[in-house]
Amino acid sequence: MLPNASAGTVTVVTSFPKELTQVYKQAFEKANPAIKLEILNKSTVQGLSYVRELPVGQRPDIFWASAPDAFEVLSGQQLLENVSGQANKAVPEKVGSYPINDPQGLYLGQALAGYGLMWNTRYMAANKLPAPAQWADLAKPVYFGHAAMSAPSRSGTTHLTVETMLQGEGWDKGWNQLLQISGNCAAITERSFGVPDGVNNGQFGIGLVIDFFGLAGKYSGFPVEFVYPDVTSVVPANIGLIKGSKNPEEARKFIAYSVSTEGQLLLLDPKISRLPVLPPSDLGGKVPAAYPNPFEIAKKAKVRFDSDLSEARYNLVSSLFDQTITFRHKELKEATQAIHLAAGALAKKPNTNGQALLKQARDLAFTPIAGSGLAGDKNFLALFTANKKDAAAGKQLTGLEDRWSSQARDNYARAKSFAEQALATAR
Repeated sequence: MLPNASAGTVTVVTSFPKELTQVYKQAFEKANPAIKLEILNKSTVQGLSYVRELPVGQRPDIFWASAPDAFEVLSGQQLLENVSGQANKAVPEKVGSYPINDPQGLYLGQALAGYGLMWNTRYMAANKLPAPAQWADLAKPVYFGHAAMSAPSRSGTTHLTVETMLQGEGWDKGWNQLLQISGNCAAITERSFGVPDGVNNGQFGIGLVIDFFGLAGKYSGFPVEFVYPDVTSVVPANIGLIKGSKNPEEARKFIAYSVSTEGQLLLLDPKISRLPVLPPSDLGGKVPAAYPNPFEIAKKAKVRFDSDLSEARYNLVSSLFDQTITFRHKELKEATQAIHLAAGALAKKPNTNGQALLKQARDLAFTPIAGSGLAGDKNFLALFTANKKDAAAGKQLTGLEDRWSSQARDNYARAKSFAEQALATAR
């Protein structure tokens, strides 16, 4: 038999953009001429469903995505094979306090990622906006209509960003901040790519993004800057071998390649601009000057990301965001704008009645409909993870989401009314 005669096509399910996957596909196929990579681009949530629904022997080979909680879902459902034999021994055990490779060997860290803010320097100058440094900055009136983010239900990387904020600030304060920031946003985009694309081309001033979107824009020559807020975390983007796939042996070769020195250097391509799991000292002096060092960022990061907590409330976070922000964004924006106008007027002409009305408006608009008590209730969380074929559970969840949506609409309308009354007292 000829060498590699049994080699076939390795199917990769990934949420990563084609700018990244094409570079890896070309380099790997050049190094392994008998193996072809087939890339199936799906959002993390779509990818998980796709893998789960296929029978043994028909599944894709590799799952490659940024969300560590997605790999916890796959491992919990026994859908991953052990890949510890493909690990690169030079990769450190941890970044900060977070393991880079799964301690059970079911997936490997392939790149590192943090979360932050990117902005278009020309847009900011034209609109006389200061550069933001922290998440909380984006709640300020000056940024109204200038920012954008995507929905966590549509983007695994946005889910990680939102969960990082919730873990860093605590559930209630975190949602209060998220609602204020979302109220200031010009748009909640359909896919995570819509945010960096919009910032790169000047459609939006500021975007809440995973770091590689901001860094890729900057190092590809767009007028873009990026910053990590204090409330951030550094976690691995992972790669794993799906149990019951068609070509596991060839797939193992790609996994090993992706974490090899050669594979890690591809992350420094300006179009990709991701943070390698290998320390900069192991990359032969090829890391660009001023390129972020994830191991240093992790030391300063205030969040010790808990992927078990994130996994437990994954569907709750997505649902609550959609019902109170994504689907009610117009109403939330209107309430937020009214609150800003009232606050500005009352700062110049303060009065007790106006301040009381403004507080009522803020409480209605920016208090989460589901508080920390519910978020920590296992029975409540079980409603969001029930089998989709369970009609009774589905009906219960749909009813709850409908109530959240209606309550959010009513809260924002009342908040806007109170804010307008507060404004009237300052005239």
